[in-house]
Amino acid sequence: MTITNAKISHAKIKITNLRLRTFIGFNPDEREKQQDVVINIEIHYPAALSAQTDDVSDALNYKVITKKVIQHVEEGRFLLLEKLVSDILTISCEHPWVRYCQVTVDKPHALRFADSVSLSLESHLDDR
Repeated sequence: MTITNAKISHAKIKITNLRLRTFIGFNPDEREKQQDVVINIEIHYPAALSAQTDDVSDALNYKVITKKVIQHVEEGRFLLLEKLVSDILTISCEHPWVRYCQVTVDKPHALRFADSVSLSLESHLDDR
């Protein structure tokens, strides 16, 4: 069986190590100075049509999603990592084709003896 005859179910888009700066944290110094965050997003969506047609309008546009995430993160202020990750998850799941999404945000140097602290959230949207 060739790949053209195989049944294609879901594509997995991975946006890896998107490095941005934002206000994140509740300590006084964190509220006054932007910090680095590293964002990883995985999105699953049905790709059978786009794999056959090679038509951009049949595919999920990850550039649009990334631009929305960048704008939201860079213009936002967040007390908690949970809120930041939740907002990014919401943006990443906006398109009706999305069936699953996972977002992980790392906050480098958040702890003295650790490379980073990270938080992940995921959403299963198979029923919509």
